[in-house]
Amino acid sequence: MHFSIPETESRSGDSGGSAYVAYNIHVNGVLHCRLRKEYGANVLPAFPPKKLFSLTPAEVEQRREQLEKYMQAVRQDPLLGSSETFNSFLRRAQQETQQVPTEEVSLEVLLSNGQKVLVNVLTSDQTEDVLEAVATKLDLPDDLIGYFSLFLVREKEDGGFSFVRKLQEFELPYVSVTSLRSQEYKIVLRKSYWDSAYDDDVMENRVGLNLLYAQTVSDIEHGWILVTKEQHRQLKSLQEKVSKKEFLRLAQTLRHYGYLRFDACVADFPEKDCPVVVSAGNSELSLQLRLPGQQLREGSFRVTRMRCWRVTSSVPLPSGGTSSPGRGRGEVRLELAFEYLMSKDRLQWVTITSPQAIMMSICLQSMVDELMVKKSGGSMRKMLRRRVGGTLRRSDSQQAVKSPPLLESPDTSRESMVKLSSKLSAVSLRGIGSPSTDASASDVHGNFAFEGIGDEDL
Repeated sequence: MHFSIPETESRSGDSGGSAYVAYNIHVNGVLHCRLRKEYGANVLPAFPPKKLFSLTPAEVEQRREQLEKYMQAVRQDPLLGSSETFNSFLRRAQQETQQVPTEEVSLEVLLSNGQKVLVNVLTSDQTEDVLEAVATKLDLPDDLIGYFSLFLVREKEDGGFSFVRKLQEFELPYVSVTSLRSQEYKIVLRKSYWDSAYDDDVMENRVGLNLLYAQTVSDIEHGWILVTKEQHRQLKSLQEKVSKKEFLRLAQTLRHYGYLRFDACVADFPEKDCPVVVSAGNSELSLQLRLPGQQLREGSFRVTRMRCWRVTSSVPLPSGGTSSPGRGRGEVRLELAFEYLMSKDRLQWVTITSPQAIMMSICLQSMVDELMVKKSGGSMRKMLRRRVGGTLRRSDSQQAVKSPPLLESPDTSRESMVKLSSKLSAVSLRGIGSPSTDASASDVHGNFAFEGIGDEDL
């Protein structure tokens, strides 16, 4: 039997005197005690409480949101993320919360071009099981499965996607998407790596080539990849000739090829409360912004110049400074802060405030992982981890990847961008100071790919 202790509240103020509320949640039971003993109380995050009685619909939704944030936080720790004991614990928690029995169901997965792939899976299948089922349906070879990932997205009115998160190894995709109870949430297949050099491995295979081609065409259409009118003309000509490899070779030379674009948010770069659009790719975070009366500009932050980064969350207290159990609480504010090497002897903190801050952090970590593998002389295939003893259910029918339509005429409303500065050290950046001292050192992600550089390299 599991027992749960009611959540308790403790208040703490930040350096500026604003009040926030922190929730300390505890779960007892044999399994959780074993996890705490194995990894230590400081490593294991607080787990959302499990109540003894039936949950109301509102409580089910609240626990789903807590589990979602919990799973994203756990993904930040590679030790926990790779623990089968911990993953099993989370899988059961997802099913219990949504009261989903184990049974065979049909699950819809979208390709980047909007094509639907319907696969038969179990409700208890985790992400890798579903990914393998999709690959089998498309006839993608086993050795290329790890080059792709499943993403939970929210479909926007223009047909584009807003990324909620990358589905993690221990998630149950069917439970994750159906628990949101909205048709606008979908699961999408995209490539999972950042270095375009790995495209060569994928392009050797017909299905892999078609998947990359469909994703690239979609990214261009939605303005994620920056294209001039002349480049657009060349790309469309290659499309008409059905020269997919040549199309991709040209696309690889374009700005933001292979990047993942996030929703509009706020940063303190180059000034406080600056509206920005963040993209991740090519070992960097790109910030597109428009200063008052100025042209659309871009600032880039290389991963190798980030000494460390961290994600913090806070909940503003209602006016009056107190919170009661029956009173609605404010929205959780997520921030990604990274310490950046602006010049040879100057480190500066930069903060991005976004609901997608955890996913940005996961992107940073995966880019660092790739860089370290490459630096050690490893390959993408060696980097990919496949679950031992996994079973692959072969599909009765195969499904071809449909070729996307020709590119439409370029959007004349899209502006060209200029670099914010040829040297970031020349830009006046507002720092946020050191991270708050009330957080443990384990919350900060040290960057093993960080490189000390001189002014001549900036």
